[in-house]
Amino acid sequence: MATKAATKTQIIAKVAEDAGISKVQAKAALESLVAQAYKGAKSKDGFTIPGVGKLIKVKRKARMGRNPATGESIKIAAKTVLKFRLAKAAKDAVLA
Repeated sequence: MATKAATKTQIIAKVAEDAGISKVQAKAALESLVAQAYKGAKSKDGFTIPGVGKLIKVKRKARMGRNPATGESIKIAAKTVLKFRLAKAAKDAVLA
């Protein structure tokens, strides 16, 4: 049976408990990390959270695709997307 993902409030409470800080301080730290991730992901180097992974911007080329309803070929325009590359340490910790 699958469990529900933790809410922002639950994450803030757990960070506050683990770090021995107030929930207000934990919320500020989490919001700072998120703001840094957004700003860093816009740069060419991306944004790395050590031991977790890296957010990077990737340009996708235009390509041909297929409409699944009709089977008709369609052209998919080029676009920029955000990717998250999982760190090896995270993979090892979760999959081991």
